[in-house]
Amino acid sequence: MSTQADVPTALSTQDDVRDSMNRLPKVLALPLTMLTGQPHTGQRPIRFTPTAHLVNATLSMLTGVAVSTAALAAGGWWLALLLPGWAMTLHGMRNLRMMVFHQCAHRNMWARRGPDALVGRIIAGLLMVQHFERYSVEHVSDHHARHHMTLRDPTVQAFLVSLELAPGMTRRQMWRRLLVKLVSPRFHARFLLARVRSYAHDANGWERAAALTGAAVAAGLATWLHGWLFLLVAWVLPLTLFYQVSNTLRLCVKHTFPPPSVTRRLGKEYFGSLTNAIFLGERPPTGRGLLDWTRWWLRMLLVHFPARYLVLTGDTVCHDFHHRHPMTRDWANYIFARARDIESPDAGWPAYRHVWGLVPAIDTVFASLAASDPAEYSRQRLAEINHRELFAAFDD
Repeated sequence: MSTQADVPTALSTQDDVRDSMNRLPKVLALPLTMLTGQPHTGQRPIRFTPTAHLVNATLSMLTGVAVSTAALAAGGWWLALLLPGWAMTLHGMRNLRMMVFHQCAHRNMWARRGPDALVGRIIAGLLMVQHFERYSVEHVSDHHARHHMTLRDPTVQAFLVSLELAPGMTRRQMWRRLLVKLVSPRFHARFLLARVRSYAHDANGWERAAALTGAAVAAGLATWLHGWLFLLVAWVLPLTLFYQVSNTLRLCVKHTFPPPSVTRRLGKEYFGSLTNAIFLGERPPTGRGLLDWTRWWLRMLLVHFPARYLVLTGDTVCHDFHHRHPMTRDWANYIFARARDIESPDAGWPAYRHVWGLVPAIDTVFASLAASDPAEYSRQRLAEINHRELFAAFDD
């Protein structure tokens, strides 16, 4: 059977990029593993718990809001702290949504239906994303089952309608359209409106009341304390514009499209061929040249770290492991769990694949869409399907 490997991409099954970083001081081993998303050969695993991920995401978000608020209050050169404040806030929000909320939807956060659902509902209301119960049903039935990467899949819907991408377009055309969307006020306004609608449409009475009460209290305090600037800059801006930019970039690396040569859309080989890991980083220089090492550190800190911290947050670097083992209880240790699975793979699954870098990962997905079947992924066929508000599809 033909697979996605028919499409020329930067995908690889193995390399020594991460091991090449072992020449750096040992104290950097764990930070580099968390940054890249891949452990070095023989690295001793560390263990995280689901609760630790929830606490870390929440503290990151609250700390970010506090830093941004303090920077605004101090003014002057202290305003430079808005950048790390926004980054911490967005990082916490995205980890809550892409990791905690996601696992709650699978009833796999703590594997306790009540607590999982409660946390999922709170996150949905706090971040104003698709209502938890509906997301739980649609995510499992349309994204993890036989409709994966078909017109029923919200990922495909978002590409074809919300981003207006289509088979046959060149990668240059897709990049141009993506970049225009990221800075389009109309795109972001529609995106935000759809987020509110996707939550409010299925929320029950007490959930709507809680959301409205929270918004009213925030507005009241902002008015009383003359703090509208703080509210808008420290909370609303990361929640809307920054969140949606991150979400859109993340969408563009989630899954590749199957080529027309694939005729059997079932089985482990097929599903395993549509998802790959995305590692962040690059091979360090071999010599001692100051310019080479300066360039490498600048790229690690200014290119790969922001991509990891703000876009490929949490376990999204190892999303392929999740699609092979969506109900594993070891999801909180995703980096080392994936590495163990490579060493002892389940029968039937193809070899794990990965790509290094956010831009090459987007190129890989765009190349697969360009080579996919125009008849299968047509806007006309999609229009015939009774699906939900399209922009809600970004919350997959």
